[in-house]
Amino acid sequence: MPEQPHPAPRLLGIGGAHIDRRGQVAGIYVPGASNPGTMREDIGGVVFNALRVARKRGAGATLMSLRGGDAGGAQVAEAIRQAGIEDLSAVFLDRATSSYTALIDRDGDLIAGFADMGLYDLFPRQLQRAACRQAIGSADAILCDANLPEQALEMTVYFAASKPVHAIGISPAKIVRLVGLLDRLACLFMNRKEAAALTGASIDAETPALVELLRGRGLSRGVITAGGGPVALFEPGLLLSIAPPAPRMIVDVTGAGDALAGATVAGLMLGKPFADAVREGLAAAMLALEARAAVPELGAGAFAAALALVPAPAEMA
Repeated sequence: MPEQPHPAPRLLGIGGAHIDRRGQVAGIYVPGASNPGTMREDIGGVVFNALRVARKRGAGATLMSLRGGDAGGAQVAEAIRQAGIEDLSAVFLDRATSSYTALIDRDGDLIAGFADMGLYDLFPRQLQRAACRQAIGSADAILCDANLPEQALEMTVYFAASKPVHAIGISPAKIVRLVGLLDRLACLFMNRKEAAALTGASIDAETPALVELLRGRGLSRGVITAGGGPVALFEPGLLLSIAPPAPRMIVDVTGAGDALAGATVAGLMLGKPFADAVREGLAAAMLALEARAAVPELGAGAFAAALALVPAPAEMA
């Protein structure tokens, strides 16, 4: 009798899935003035983007989010269906679907972002449902983001019990919602500004000192990005650095960090060593920088070519 294939490990994403608008300035950005450019609209959200990447990298995927009973909510639902992701989201018929609007310059770098995400304040109500608690308990791992209010993050970690909970920092203002949960996280994805906000350190602090502060607050494993600079990754007894490959072109920075988290978590769930999983995350992030869509195509050939450009990690003193 032929051996039955093992089902893919299931990742439950808890967080944003919403309208994502990106306006790109055509010329040199002039503050306080009308700037010609183009606006495009997609369905995004940090956790949803990361979950789509994780699914493309071999993980099963379930999403728990919130949306309104409007046209935007219908678009989000259709995007989740097309991505092949199980949808456990709640719909609030009297509320508008959340949105994020980013203004980027002609080189693809963020000028400003505007987040209309008050609906996510209702996540604690959603997590009280028995079906949601059951979904958390049956997942192999959970990925959440700091868009969730602090109470919802606490509930997620509590209901997860011994299941690994990965988190994405979102912003310096929001990552502090995780400060009391650092010792319960399997991995935290953040940039240097967010790491500084968690520790009270200067963003110019040396990376080893920053990591020691994070470890002192209970975080055992994390990834710290620095724009186009070296990415630091640490776990017990190990601190490494990987120089991310230079993109062949930068179309849009939106979604690169989400791709890094999604591909890294998928790699971990498939049993890969942490450093190898982060290398795969950096390959996915590079492809995201080169794509117009929030989630890049991750075909086997394109991904293998991108991964070949990611150098091996180096130990940090």
